[in-house]
Amino acid sequence: MVRFGEVPSAAVEKLLSADEAEHVSRTRRHIEAQISTAGGWIGFERYMELALYAPGFGYYSAGAAKIGVGGDFTTAPEVSTLFGGCIARQCEQVLAAMPGGSILEIGAGTGRLAVDVLRRLAANRRLPERYWILEISADLRDRQRRLIAEELPGLSTRIDWLDAPPSDAFDGVIVANEVLDALPVARFVWRPDRIEEIGVTASSGGFELVPRIAHAALAAACHKLADEVGRDWPPGYASELSLRLGDWTGEVTRSLRCGAVLWIDYGLPRAQYYLAERSSGTLLCHFRQRAFEDPLRWPGLQDITAWVDFTALAHAAEAAGFDVAGYTTQAYFLAGSGIDAEMRALAVNDRQRFALLANEARRLMLPGEMGERFKVMAWTRRFEENLIGFEVRDFLHSL
Repeated sequence: MVRFGEVPSAAVEKLLSADEAEHVSRTRRHIEAQISTAGGWIGFERYMELALYAPGFGYYSAGAAKIGVGGDFTTAPEVSTLFGGCIARQCEQVLAAMPGGSILEIGAGTGRLAVDVLRRLAANRRLPERYWILEISADLRDRQRRLIAEELPGLSTRIDWLDAPPSDAFDGVIVANEVLDALPVARFVWRPDRIEEIGVTASSGGFELVPRIAHAALAAACHKLADEVGRDWPPGYASELSLRLGDWTGEVTRSLRCGAVLWIDYGLPRAQYYLAERSSGTLLCHFRQRAFEDPLRWPGLQDITAWVDFTALAHAAEAAGFDVAGYTTQAYFLAGSGIDAEMRALAVNDRQRFALLANEARRLMLPGEMGERFKVMAWTRRFEENLIGFEVRDFLHSL
């Protein structure tokens, strides 16, 4: 794993094509201009926002193969169709309890999850009235359209792509798989006499992480956080804080009148997230299936993520008018959603197919793979049934 400040090896730098290197240079110049306009320093939250989302420059705004084979990372839907089948079973329970009902997927990646969910719901005759995809990346939209047209040509008219959440109220399900980890975060350093905010400056040698005294809102949030977790951080303790999580999640779920929201991401309850021994935070970057810790290396070309504080996500539910209906690991969620039945349905009587699916299930569920690192939280509004995905084990008490 690469640490901050290390010079990238020649072997790794050779991974970049001429076009990729040019895109990084253009993105750097764009961010440098923003830093100059701001007086020579921007907070890390602003830097992350520019590196990921600046139109025409940011990682999610520019064309690149981000997910799956040839991409930077692999998500659960790319690992196995079992994942989408289980999400579909949870959606089916919610849709069965209401007349009509639609699904909104936030950040649909390659489109694989949408295909697998719709295919399973079609087989069970429980298709939603509409399947909306809220996607900001033009190249991912194009990839999603091609995959859906190829694999589900008869259902393509049921799907709409959105630039913003639906303006009209609807009933149904909202699904967000690996979305929250890409929300820009502020980074802070805990000192005995002050809170520092980590920011970014620019010089002829490139970008540099430079701390300053934190602004009042961040300092107050950090002191409140420290009080909640016991204030046992050592001097120099550094971590991140998502100041926009509450407003953003409230906005994208505002139009759901009745139903459930499923958040799937890697993260921890607050007490575990901010342990004193986790003294450098959870920030991680991805490029071509490599994970490293330097967010300044290839802006616009690398993903930048931070783990999710699921306690903060639970607080956001209350502020947005939802109930927190469940919180568990991905492994327990898949077990509760019938992954064993899904394996049998897909394999029929083909033993080789079943063995292949079993290997995929292990990757989704084993603790050393995705099973414990990824968590699932459900919000509900005007929906009283116990959700099947949380019936095996629910860790709400840990929040």
